[in-house]
Amino acid sequence: MTDYPHLLRPLDLGFTTLPNRVIMGSMHTGLEDGSGPLDRLAAFFAERARGGVGLMVTGGYSPNEDGMFYPGACKLSTTEEALRHHTVTEAVHDAGGRIAVQLLHAGRYSDHPGAVSASALQAPIKRYRPRSLTDQDIRTTISDFARSAALAREAGYDGIEIMGNEGYLINQFLAPRTNHRTDDWGGTAENRRRLAVEIVRSCREAVGHDFIIIYRLSMLELVEDGQTWDEVVALAKEVEAAGATIMNTGIGWHEARVPTIVTSVPRAAFTAVTAKLRQHVGIPVVASNRINMPQVAEELLARGDADLVSMARPLLADPEWLAKAAAGRADEINTCIACNQACLDHTFTRTAASCLVNPRAGRETTLRLDPVRRVKRVAVVGAGPAGLSCAVSLAERGHEVELFEAADTIGGQFDIASRIPGKEEFAETIRYYRRRIESTGVTLHLNTRATADTLAAAGFDEVVVATGVVPRVPHIPGIDHPSVVSYVDVVRHGAPVGDRVAVIGAGGIGVDVSEFLTHNTSPTLDPQAWRAEWGIDIDAEDLRGGLVEPKPEPSPRQVYLLQRKTSRIGKDLGKTTGWVHRAVLRAKGVEQITGVSYERIDDAGMHISYGPGRERPQVLAVDTVVICAGQEPLRDLVDGLTERGITTHVIGGADVAAELDAKRAIEQGTRLAASI
Repeated sequence: MTDYPHLLRPLDLGFTTLPNRVIMGSMHTGLEDGSGPLDRLAAFFAERARGGVGLMVTGGYSPNEDGMFYPGACKLSTTEEALRHHTVTEAVHDAGGRIAVQLLHAGRYSDHPGAVSASALQAPIKRYRPRSLTDQDIRTTISDFARSAALAREAGYDGIEIMGNEGYLINQFLAPRTNHRTDDWGGTAENRRRLAVEIVRSCREAVGHDFIIIYRLSMLELVEDGQTWDEVVALAKEVEAAGATIMNTGIGWHEARVPTIVTSVPRAAFTAVTAKLRQHVGIPVVASNRINMPQVAEELLARGDADLVSMARPLLADPEWLAKAAAGRADEINTCIACNQACLDHTFTRTAASCLVNPRAGRETTLRLDPVRRVKRVAVVGAGPAGLSCAVSLAERGHEVELFEAADTIGGQFDIASRIPGKEEFAETIRYYRRRIESTGVTLHLNTRATADTLAAAGFDEVVVATGVVPRVPHIPGIDHPSVVSYVDVVRHGAPVGDRVAVIGAGGIGVDVSEFLTHNTSPTLDPQAWRAEWGIDIDAEDLRGGLVEPKPEPSPRQVYLLQRKTSRIGKDLGKTTGWVHRAVLRAKGVEQITGVSYERIDDAGMHISYGPGRERPQVLAVDTVVICAGQEPLRDLVDGLTERGITTHVIGGADVAAELDAKRAIEQGTRLAASI
């Protein structure tokens, strides 16, 4: 018996059988690029194959030079390139897995002067205007896809995925938004989908009948002048007839101004779209986007929304995701929290991808937690992200570990973050560490403020100081006024807040607190309300792109978000998530003021001046002032431990408090544990 009978059921494709219903979706890791060996990529996929996932899909490889993401990016167009891939496919097969290579032509999303597209229309998120493909260019591109498919088979892959969504080349031909052609490849819907169908047909002819072809179908584009539902269905039927084995779900374009995968998107928010399509085709259909835990996957499969589920980041976070689910250990899964900080934010800045909650991802050959040769007694002080990652990693290696936390719960700043509307997923990381503490045998001391004397008396071999931060209190006249509270008081302790609020400090915490103050309910808890907030209609069949007028819920209070710097508020937020936070602030009517000088706080409110020369004075008649003015490291233990001759390490916010960074903290804790 299993808790997940639908998830773990094999799927017979006729010529091969997948052992379960989980596909590891495509994600560009950066390990694909360049011309060197693919050993790190092989180790990355082999670890996930050992975890039991049914089928994996690589990051996107271009079928020719025009379609590359950027100069030096990966492509699969020559025999020499295909030979390199045997390292990957053999490692996966030796580990008992299956793997497909994604074929992706970036079209106008290419970041090089040779970009091409259906029409010469520049993407709003790219700097190069593409050249419009000629009829001969198009036919050559179709042949290039077919050659790449044949090379994939020669390289030992079990299949290919043809990338037909997210606004890449094939999608650019499909949508009126980007296809202004008047020849046989444009105009009517039949002509616009011709490229997609011909690519699938040519690839099938190139690889034979016993090879997996997944087509990534753009089901809901979330951009103006996208496809209608009828056009999507017609394309799906023609792609199936042309030889596709599996139909995968694509949601949104990269240039869409609607979030599709960030943490504030409800779990399984788009599976109803997949369910609509499933009734129109006879091949297996895959659901995707924000499916991160086994119960979510099981429920959508059980109600018939899809035949399989696709997850990329959840298997980045935990390569044993499937194995843990199958063994009844779902509570041990290191859940993807959809933060994007170490994966997509890295990818879009051409840095190798990893994972905030699993810094070993992409570093399987360089960051190892091998068994220790000599067991040490180690004290870790502070159970925030840095201390937690260090403590459980030390214990996993075999050390005897005691973890001291002054508060009544673990999590530190992550516990605060998990209370922000749209960041509830962060609580999953705390749940994971709580379970890891139990399973690795770490001794946890809550409500315990460790001192240098008590630690020295206990005879620890080494001490890790991960005591985190304390909020910085700015020097403003009236800072001790009764209307002034800290963000910790507001978010963690529920301090009362009035109807008009000034938030001092517009870094990540200031933005989070502003969202906390402007929501009555969390957007992630009600998918229907979330779709209304962002203007998404998944039911209208004649609507192009699935967009309607957004209807955000009004804020319960007026919030002023203040920043000393003159730069744009939120400038330093994540590349793939910052725009979402800025859009939420606008939708909630948050008044954002930059270049602020804080004059004083009194009964009249918050006195400020701003403008080029701070010449514009203003009194904000607020009831409450919330301080989010940064943090300072809490490291008062260090000197006492050093004086006593105890080997001491400082990590996390206690090491560097500037703009809290859980990615750095968790990686720092893990790396330290690997070195002790």
